[in-house]
Amino acid sequence: MARSRSPTVDTLAVFAVVFALQTATTLVGRPDLLGIFVLAPPVTDAPGTIITSVYAHGSVGHLVANAVALVLAGFVVERRTTWVRFHLFFLIVGAVAGISQVVLTGVYGTPTAVLGASGAVFGLFGYLLAGNRVTATVFSRIRLSPRGQFVVFVAAALVVTIATGQPGVALVAHFVGLLLGLLAGATRLLDV
Repeated sequence: MARSRSPTVDTLAVFAVVFALQTATTLVGRPDLLGIFVLAPPVTDAPGTIITSVYAHGSVGHLVANAVALVLAGFVVERRTTWVRFHLFFLIVGAVAGISQVVLTGVYGTPTAVLGASGAVFGLFGYLLAGNRVTATVFSRIRLSPRGQFVVFVAAALVVTIATGQPGVALVAHFVGLLLGLLAGATRLLDV
């Protein structure tokens, strides 16, 4: 499919612009403005951060890690979908993953603030994992019910989340992003 703009490249550009704005707020002596980039509890106090937090990053290393992962999954997913669907999927999965991180950590302990695109990027990887011919063939041969597939997806998301977990990582966001991506891939939600 020929396209004039790559949604992956566009998303990388948004990452760069948002990170430049984050850096500028610190350089001009206004670190208090950094809050506009962080999704923090209660979510209803600053609803705009539901969007800005998806594209913001806590450090150069965080930015680079998410950018590399985005490149690996994004260029493949964008070949299967439209520019609009890609961006809506990325934003919605990232937002739901971030909200889940904030809300669920609050339910089971101290709520944590979150920023970064890893939930959305995990969603892209989940889409690739569940939305390919090999996975479809395997599921058709073992004849899992939709409930059985869901259980497999939850288990897979849990295993990947635990395997990639480290201190300071938004594990709930990773889990939710991957699970949403797996579900979307199984239904080929983005395919055109």
